[in-house]
Amino acid sequence: MKSFTGKVAAITGAGSGMGRALAIALAREGCELALADQHGANLADTARLAQHAAVQNHGEEVEITTRVLDVAERDAMFSWAASSAAHHGRVNLVFNNAGVALSSTIEGMDHADLAWIVGVNFWGVVHGTQAFLPYLKSAGEGHIVNTSSVFGLFAQPGMSAYNATKFAVRGFTESLRQELDLMKCGVSATCVHPGGIRTNIVQASRIASNMTGFLIDNEQQSRSDFERLFITSADEAARVILDGVRHNKRRVLIGRDARAADCLARLLPATYQALVVASARRMQRRAQRNAAHDTSAHRA
Repeated sequence: MKSFTGKVAAITGAGSGMGRALAIALAREGCELALADQHGANLADTARLAQHAAVQNHGEEVEITTRVLDVAERDAMFSWAASSAAHHGRVNLVFNNAGVALSSTIEGMDHADLAWIVGVNFWGVVHGTQAFLPYLKSAGEGHIVNTSSVFGLFAQPGMSAYNATKFAVRGFTESLRQELDLMKCGVSATCVHPGGIRTNIVQASRIASNMTGFLIDNEQQSRSDFERLFITSADEAARVILDGVRHNKRRVLIGRDARAADCLARLLPATYQALVVASARRMQRRAQRNAAHDTSAHRA
């Protein structure tokens, strides 16, 4: 798919971050949009910004529809896919972009938190793929873009649930791509591995109390520290993703941090874990030292 003009794209997590950036970039090229997010106000803002981009850069408005939904709800996703195809007449692109984050030790992980992140990060991708694939095949030309993560390339302590979902998306999408290659149905698939992208995912993430004193000083400081590692803008991420679709890439790495992690995991597939542990131990010593200081100060 070399051009997005006149195509129809469905995007989850479109209310902010990469989802919003993708919507604006596609509208700028004259692509119709079916947008979904849990937050209606944010979704409306994205639709307004995308329409402005379409008029400003393409000279005319594009058709944009919105749906407030939870990607973890299978029936809602299938209903949205059917209504999107009916309203727009077809669907050519699906960006299963919605995602959430969870930090917790495995031993102390709450099952409800685990179910939440698996529902959004993994089942959301599965539902979006299965719901829209028949419509992409009917259109005769289509592409499925599933968002994994740099944490779908290598693991890190305290991120087991997030790692599990993003590794799952990677395996699911690579298998999907192989099946589509065998079908020769005009539909392809790409797995996206972003590094640190400047979005609101950290502020919206869940951090279990068991992480304090284990790997982090306190919750808010952890969020601030993590956000400082985000080096790539959402607009740049969208540009790289769409370029990957144009070139029918199987895997798209976003940011030099993602490329470095991919290289490390390839060169040292087992040894890299020891390097991560060594780095985490420094974080752990600092967290434990600060926790002890806070406790002493409180007693005083």
